Amino acid sequence: MQIQPIRPTLLQVRMHALELATLVSAARWIIDGARGELPNRAIEQLRSVVADYDAQRQRSIS
Repeated sequence: MQIQPIRPTLLQVRMHALELATLVSAARWIIDGARGELPNRAIEQLRSVVADYDAQRQRSIS
């Protein structure tokens, strides 16, 4: 994942298809009422995407 600030409230984000799919599937799960539990693999993927986001965001503001 790469994050590039364009303006104070606008970011350009580049990510792999798997990262986008992970975020969309998590959003769908939430929209559907968060019924059941997320599979462990989905949780691992989400943690990875969030960690990548946090690292890139930190780089972009440093």
